Amino acid sequence: MIFLAAGVLTGPDYFIVAGYFALMLGIGVYFFRFMKGLKDYFSGGNRIPWWLSGVSFYMTSFSAYAFITYSALAYSYGWVGVTLLWVCGAATLVSVTFFARRWRRARIDSPVEYLETRYSPTVRQLFAWHGVPVRVFDDSLKLIAVGTFVSVGLGLPMRTSMILSGGIMLAYTLMGGLWAVTVTDFVQFIVLTSAIVILLPLAIIRAGGPAAIVQHSPPGFFHLVSLQYNWVYICSNLVMASLAFSALHWQLVQRYYCVPTERDAQKVGWLVVALYVIGPPMMFLPALAARQFVSGLAKDTDIYPMLCAHLLAPGMLGLMIAAMFSSTMSALSGDYNVCANVLTTDVYRRLLRPAASQRELVLAGRFMTVLVGALSIGLGLLMAGGGSEKLFRNMVKLFSMAAAPVAIPMLLGLTWRRATNRGVLTGFAVGLTTGVTLLVSLPDQFTFLDLQWKKENMIVVCTVLATTLPIVAVSLMQRLSEADQKRIAAFHERLTMPIGSLPEDVPTAPTAREPVVSPFRVVGICILLIGLMLLAVTPWVAEGVQRTLSLALGGVLLLGGFLLKRQSPALVRKEAAVEPAASVMLHK
Repeated sequence: MIFLAAGVLTGPDYFIVAGYFALMLGIGVYFFRFMKGLKDYFSGGNRIPWWLSGVSFYMTSFSAYAFITYSALAYSYGWVGVTLLWVCGAATLVSVTFFARRWRRARIDSPVEYLETRYSPTVRQLFAWHGVPVRVFDDSLKLIAVGTFVSVGLGLPMRTSMILSGGIMLAYTLMGGLWAVTVTDFVQFIVLTSAIVILLPLAIIRAGGPAAIVQHSPPGFFHLVSLQYNWVYICSNLVMASLAFSALHWQLVQRYYCVPTERDAQKVGWLVVALYVIGPPMMFLPALAARQFVSGLAKDTDIYPMLCAHLLAPGMLGLMIAAMFSSTMSALSGDYNVCANVLTTDVYRRLLRPAASQRELVLAGRFMTVLVGALSIGLGLLMAGGGSEKLFRNMVKLFSMAAAPVAIPMLLGLTWRRATNRGVLTGFAVGLTTGVTLLVSLPDQFTFLDLQWKKENMIVVCTVLATTLPIVAVSLMQRLSEADQKRIAAFHERLTMPIGSLPEDVPTAPTAREPVVSPFRVVGICILLIGLMLLAVTPWVAEGVQRTLSLALGGVLLLGGFLLKRQSPALVRKEAAVEPAASVMLHK
């Protein structure tokens, strides 16, 4: 993948990238002192504000490779590139409507913890040991993508770039736990949005304006679907994304249960839906506009890097590189944290040290974070020279195979009282076997029922049926013991009880000697520093639209960060008044 030719970057670009990395590490150092227990480290003490968790959900749900891929589709096929990412918004809509409240009311410390109470210890351990290796392998591929950006963009060796990028992500996740992950995700969101806000108008102006883009585009360029990516493809992707966003992607589920109440969990989902409505058109309109002034690409995946190199001035180019880093770093840091969460909560505490102290569990969590990060970096280094693009496509097929056998049992456990342990194990085995069989036997594309199918789409449809039908059939035929019936009834009874109705739901109040640290203050300082960095490189930006955009954006961020920092005590008191039983404050 070509990103930027070595030597294109200048001093202002390196300043922006270095400042960005320093800010990430600084956030991890800041939150290190607050990680006193398991809940603090892996669920933020259930005090993560909904707006912070929502932005983190959004940033964690896609990576730089997806960013580049959808831009390539938009350049080649038109608006369908936007439609394909809008599918994630529709999947979030399904997730928040049916599952967000249940995830928060499950009152869990890890995404698979409830499976023992709902089904059996076997199901809990099976899903834990199945999920962690898949995520580590996926993380190694994401690390190859971000390593490529660092390597070609900054002129560093590939392996050095991967170790540097992975090490920084691992460092702030290791030190600050979920608080550091969510705050860095918010900062990365600001960086990504800033880069998009600058690139979008420049691309439209270069193309001759909106009217020229529409007038000179090929027929059907602005249709929701294309011949290559039809409604069959869109609908099957929606099914897979809904399963992934509701249960399979643990790091997204974690964003639902880390907030104070179930109402906050729903706000998280609705914020993500809104961001997915607005974000994809802003991201990919530059690629659609590029049809008017970019031609002769060696491959369409080069379109976004090409736009950046042609349209962005020194400093602004560094901002875009930082934005590309951010979209992958968010996904990786979230995976590091949630995989370490499962290994600590569901393996170490459950199987090895049930009576471990909170201090010991935090140390174990940090060790597991290092283990997961080191494994992903090591595996990425092994695969770095072996065609990462092909590996990425294979990973998409693997996720299409694994989505239903894992996600459907998890979601049925939250919604259907008749689902049984035997039914879930049967459905998992049949669904996974079906997926593996189709993965090795089907061609990449074929015609079925007079419709064009891709392999991953057929795998999704078949594994959903092959998982669901055995679960339903076996569960309905199985006669549960009285003890199992009482256990399942008690679990579902807890799901009907709002947060705050049980003694365990009320967090320990800070003492008079414990000063309160506000997430508003931390985020405000970060936004202020980003604004200062943008203003600092403005003298190197050429006169005209770019300088105007740079000054305006830097000024807005500077002012917004200053006001947020200054008003943070009042904002904390306001949130505490709205949710008195579950304050969003983080104590010293």
